[in-house]
Amino acid sequence: MKTTMTALALLMTTGAAMAQDDRQIPLMEVEGDADRDFYLVEQMNRPGELEALREVVGSEAVPLAVEQDGPLQIALVYPSADVSDFWARMYLAFTKRLDELGIEYETTEFASRQIEHSLQATYTDQVIQDKDIWDFVLFGPSELATQADNIDKLAATDDFTTFVISFFTPPKYLENQPAGWFDFSAAEGALLICDYMVDRLGPDQVYALNRGIPGITDNQRSGDFAACVEEKGNWDLAYEHYGEYRREGGFDGTNYIMQSYPEAKIIHNANTAMAMGSVEAQLAMGMEDEIFSTGWGGTGLELEALRNGELDATPMRMGDDVGAAVAEAIKYHLEGRENELPRIFLGRITIANNEMSVDELNALEQEAFRFSGVGALER
Repeated sequence: MKTTMTALALLMTTGAAMAQDDRQIPLMEVEGDADRDFYLVEQMNRPGELEALREVVGSEAVPLAVEQDGPLQIALVYPSADVSDFWARMYLAFTKRLDELGIEYETTEFASRQIEHSLQATYTDQVIQDKDIWDFVLFGPSELATQADNIDKLAATDDFTTFVISFFTPPKYLENQPAGWFDFSAAEGALLICDYMVDRLGPDQVYALNRGIPGITDNQRSGDFAACVEEKGNWDLAYEHYGEYRREGGFDGTNYIMQSYPEAKIIHNANTAMAMGSVEAQLAMGMEDEIFSTGWGGTGLELEALRNGELDATPMRMGDDVGAAVAEAIKYHLEGRENELPRIFLGRITIANNEMSVDELNALEQEAFRFSGVGALER
């Protein structure tokens, strides 16, 4: 049975009709709109909203200020059966933050693998068919464009509130926008690591890229980084290798760079797997002290490589921010304060580097995984 708010909750939201967000989308036109089929963060969020929620997510929980008549019913439709532990960590952070907030809830998971697009469509139809059950639906698309119609259908259903996890690029062609998007910004990470490296290494450097797979993620992680270091540091790109986000791709790309482009003393890797392959190649040739190399994400493997002096820097995501932010968003909705929420939440990113002490790196790791735990998950 769906949860209803008590008289106290209704009193707190009088005149707000649960404060439905009626902001105009987009909030503004920006340069390059005609070349994009999605909205940018600044076109969805009002000034200060994202920063405010980031502050809340990084602080101690403040319990729910209204009473519940019973537990919320929450459906999670996501590719949590895949190898990546992102979804398991998101779920742990989400539920533990709900517990801290004093929110009663029951969850039902509809799990798939990343490639099982049709199964997600089936789950979507099932959730909508049982729409009177759910209060909130958390949807982690197997792939954004493939699942866009399902996002549209979920967002069009008034019986529950829909949040989209692991994407932050709302397609313009959606007729119905979900209540929120929750992710980390690859573009933000690219600019942060660019600023750090230009400041640390100086201008007029020669570098190479181990890129992932052509698409929006690599365009941001690699392409935005390349544009930034060219503009801010006058850096020269010697070579770019598409390693398909695989360890072998990073290994092969780095071997080729070291042999064919010895002038490139900086290698930017677009994910953890390629960074680890790159480190292996450098160690095999005894070149690890001569090349400045990056990772992406601040995973446990990357932090260990930083501690060992094998990796130099990485944009480190505060990994549990996303799950905690979804829990906070539910609290805001229950309290009738959803108008205070950003439509796009981006978790915090900081630069972890080999000039930090072991204690500093350990503290970053503890913060990043404060809910889901440091180290490999038992699954």
